[in-house]
Amino acid sequence: MMRKMLRLLTVLTVGFSALAQSAHPILAIGSQAPDFSLSGVDGKIHKLSDYAASPVLAIVFMCNHCPIASIYEQRVQKLADEYGPKGVAVVAIQPNDPEAIRVDELDSADTSDSLDEMKIRVQYKHLRYPYLYDGETQAVARALGPQATPHVFVFDRDRKLRYQGRFDNSYRVELVKSEDARNAVDALLEGKPVPAEQTGVFGCSTKWKEKMEARIADQKKIDAEPVRLDLATAEDLQKLRANATGKMLLVSFWATWCGPCVHEFPDVETTYRMYRVRDFDLVTVSTNMPDEKAGVLKMLEKQHASSRNLLFGSDDTYALQAAFDPKWKAGVPYTVLIAPGGKILYERQGDIDFLELRRTILRNMPADYIGFQNYWTPSAP
Repeated sequence: MMRKMLRLLTVLTVGFSALAQSAHPILAIGSQAPDFSLSGVDGKIHKLSDYAASPVLAIVFMCNHCPIASIYEQRVQKLADEYGPKGVAVVAIQPNDPEAIRVDELDSADTSDSLDEMKIRVQYKHLRYPYLYDGETQAVARALGPQATPHVFVFDRDRKLRYQGRFDNSYRVELVKSEDARNAVDALLEGKPVPAEQTGVFGCSTKWKEKMEARIADQKKIDAEPVRLDLATAEDLQKLRANATGKMLLVSFWATWCGPCVHEFPDVETTYRMYRVRDFDLVTVSTNMPDEKAGVLKMLEKQHASSRNLLFGSDDTYALQAAFDPKWKAGVPYTVLIAPGGKILYERQGDIDFLELRRTILRNMPADYIGFQNYWTPSAP
């Protein structure tokens, strides 16, 4: 559950390990801001010189996949809104290489960290601050050395680094007692020394390109997982619908002769791999005839479908459909997300909207901190 997610987070202090410091050192206080030219979610190229008129520049390294970074999005937006009229420039940069992110590291997200996916997040959460992509070369990240998301760097009028560290002292807003980034910005606007020049940061570690080999190795392990296919009786399908597993259950009905089913199957499997480290499971059910088992298994093996896989165990497809749900009168694809105890959370006859599905999963996934669930409640523009 959330313990798994929190284990994926990295708690960092000023005394970072010698390995992390030597591999990706943090820009020293007093250093000059590195020049940059990065693509933004607005379709424009953003350069350091674009913000030359601002008395203070705050660069916040953020990303999509980290739940801590997500919690801070509105705080970054509020900083931009409140200090923009004072001339302060607030710029977010996404430092991660998407190819270095394991699929299970997306267990708290609807998307990964590509530029196109950043655009999806900005639209969903109505974010207006500049959000720039550095994942292709990581040139800016290597120059500044963000150790996690979020990680804030505040520069003065001469673009000398005057503060680096956390945004504030807690991702839980009710526990915030020290607004370190705001304090640094206020001090620079008033011409005063920054109260604390450096603090530790808390969040998901930066996904450097060097981690790509580990991600590839993890994918090979997934591909090597055994694939099984069992025949399903009416009683089996009734049990699926009741969902006494104690986990959120995604049931995907499909068939080898169904083009849309085959097309969306990889995304169904990816969704399973994203969330299976939490209280979530997947069962695929092929509506092919029992004597078509060989073809069904071949398809499942091609997709490395290591979830529980069932095949209609009778030629009477109508009876098996009715066993799962008497109201199911049409064909496939047919997708149902079921809470423990049988409550339907998502039901779709036809093509799946995977963003809607994943957000529904995350909104209903048990979490130790309710804010992680509430984040996925749609917000007004």
